Amino acid sequence: MTGVTAFRLPALLARAADRGLEPGLTTWAADTLPSMVPALVERWGLTMGAPYEPGGQCSWVAPGTTPSGDAVVLKVTWRHPEAEHEADGLRFWNGDGVVRLHDEVATDDTRALLLERCTPGTWLKDSMPPQDQDVMLAGMLRRLWRRPPDGHPFPSLASMCDHWARDYESRADAVADRRGWDRGLLSEGVALYRELPRTSDDDVLLCTDLHPENVLAAQREPWLVVDPKPHVGDRTYDATQHMFNMDRLHTDPGALSDRMAALLDLDPERLRLWLFARCVQEAPEWDGMYEVAAQLAPWVRSRSA
Repeated sequence: MTGVTAFRLPALLARAADRGLEPGLTTWAADTLPSMVPALVERWGLTMGAPYEPGGQCSWVAPGTTPSGDAVVLKVTWRHPEAEHEADGLRFWNGDGVVRLHDEVATDDTRALLLERCTPGTWLKDSMPPQDQDVMLAGMLRRLWRRPPDGHPFPSLASMCDHWARDYESRADAVADRRGWDRGLLSEGVALYRELPRTSDDDVLLCTDLHPENVLAAQREPWLVVDPKPHVGDRTYDATQHMFNMDRLHTDPGALSDRMAALLDLDPERLRLWLFARCVQEAPEWDGMYEVAAQLAPWVRSRSA
């Protein structure tokens, strides 16, 4: 398909727009995106395929080919704080373990990225056993953790945690009452969530969203990271996202946390604290996270006894 002759929204983006929880996203998907995509295709002279399914909740992403025959991906994203510095991060890492950024266009409500395409593009999660995924992701994180230069554009991990803590506190009471959750446990978790990013003495550029569905099989390197959400802060935080995608988190979170700490040469106690704090913060929206936090709570409380 040359150009975009039959524009459509992939499933997750269509669902997010229909729900209307983010009015800006709903308006963008209906009014801006359908004309923005063809304009970008024309700008870069792309021959396009259909968008990836089910896709993401805030982006339209599809494979394409440049006039010179390079395999690329066109990613058109509704601008929101979490993804604001993806292009900056890709430029900083410059293809070392991540997809390359070929070009970028930004408007008031849109960021469009022309990216290297991973071929065959198979997810890491579908390509090796979970224990091997741990080792692979640990290696990727070690490559990404670098100190950015003075004057860098990246926001702090502390600012991100403050944002999500405020969001959590606006709805946690109602959820706790409905589900009969331990208010003390929740208070301990969100307090740690605010405190931990401020007690790091070795801040680096973090991916913050590295998990087995954001690492794809490629040709330039065996595996490349996609969709980073860069922030500067405590590298221990970066070990948590992968654990949320593992069934082992629900059966023995302490053992999984200790394994990742060993693979990444992190303080195992600090990683357990981060895991507990993140499980509390995610609990209102992510089924099973409160139960994981409850498994970790006796250990957390024993430290302060």
